[in-house]
Amino acid sequence: MRVCLASTSPARLMLLRQVAIEPELMAPEVDEDEVVRAVEHGEGRRLSADEHVLLLARRKAAAVAADLAATDPGFDGIVIGGDSMFEIDGEILGKPHRPEVARARWQAMRGATGILHSGHSVLRIQPGGPATEAHATAHAAVTFSADITDAEIDAYVATGEPLLVAGAFTVDSLGGAFIERVEGDPSTVVGMSLSTLRHLVRELGVEWTDLWTLPNS
Repeated sequence: MRVCLASTSPARLMLLRQVAIEPELMAPEVDEDEVVRAVEHGEGRRLSADEHVLLLARRKAAAVAADLAATDPGFDGIVIGGDSMFEIDGEILGKPHRPEVARARWQAMRGATGILHSGHSVLRIQPGGPATEAHATAHAAVTFSADITDAEIDAYVATGEPLLVAGAFTVDSLGGAFIERVEGDPSTVVGMSLSTLRHLVRELGVEWTDLWTLPNS
């Protein structure tokens, strides 16, 4: 069965490949800031972290599904959309983008615990029929080492790795050595909860093992 990942995230691609799923890739044409701004303005309130990541995950999956309907009407498979945000001390942290922002975040995160919120949307698409969707959020608590030095923070920020990831950290690369503990599905912190994806896929009537692209399968 075909799998399309509605993301350009190398971490999400790596996760799927680690579990023997080789997805097609399609970048979703979604202005994330504008989507969130429009919904919050329309509802007159600030979205919670769970609402935020689920909204964007669903919009990304829907955007790619619409593109597939126009460019590949014979597509028979699933589309996966995802989004992540990190919350610590009640503050939602997206991608820092700038070194000074990443540095300040790491100085504040030393010895602290935050929650990684991950939104998931899976669409089952079949030729000639309506798409069906299942969605959910997943969470993981991340505790940072208390003894991280300013020199270590500066060296980590200088690599550029934390600038374009939610919360300014990774658990599966250079940032992993600065993390004391992860509570919850660890793949959630990487980019998507694999156990949550499995539940959503099965909810849509697809067996997880049918997505595997194993040799000689």
